[in-house]
Amino acid sequence: MRKLLVFLILLIILLAVLDRVAVAGVQRDLANRIAAAADVRGTPEVEITGIPFLTQAISGHYQEVRFDLGTLRYGGVPIEGLKGAAYDVTAPLADLLQNRADIRAGRVAVTGTLTDATIDRFAPQGVKVSGKGDRFVASGELAVGAQKVKFTAEMKVEMTDEGIRLQAEKIEGVPAQLARFVTYTIPFQGKLPFDVKVTEVKSVSGGLRISAEASDVPLRG
Repeated sequence: MRKLLVFLILLIILLAVLDRVAVAGVQRDLANRIAAAADVRGTPEVEITGIPFLTQAISGHYQEVRFDLGTLRYGGVPIEGLKGAAYDVTAPLADLLQNRADIRAGRVAVTGTLTDATIDRFAPQGVKVSGKGDRFVASGELAVGAQKVKFTAEMKVEMTDEGIRLQAEKIEGVPAQLARFVTYTIPFQGKLPFDVKVTEVKSVSGGLRISAEASDVPLRG
């Protein structure tokens, strides 16, 4: 009985070790594939969630693979803290071992942040934009006739074909109808990783959070 108990304990330890060794290898392979699919340099950090890992590896299906791409630039606009997850990843173990191309994620979601400093950098000359909790406030001067009048305004954020537009919606110091002249666009264009489409742009403390998603995403080696 004691020998059987010792054997079972050793078997459990061995399976645990194999589990961790296997997950390290598959994470490394998926990290390379994610880097290639996202067209980024270097190797992103990747974490396969779910225990035990070997069960997922044998089935060839991973519920969630998290990744961290760091900071990427699009049209000169840095997106910081670009993180995401690939869900329902179909990756047969034989395909991974033989570096076959047909590895897919049912859905990929990413989030990243445009910092307050980046947003302010694209503001018109003479206009200062700063975060205030989950809002943005612009201050500066507007030409009213032959005079320049100081103003402050709360800005709303929206996504357009040209990029991310900030538009005054509450303005003080000048007539309300002049709010439409207080607007500018951050030229956020170009392809995001995995060809994801922006689903939300939200004001958060410290900047703008961008959320984007794509479906049926290939993770080629």
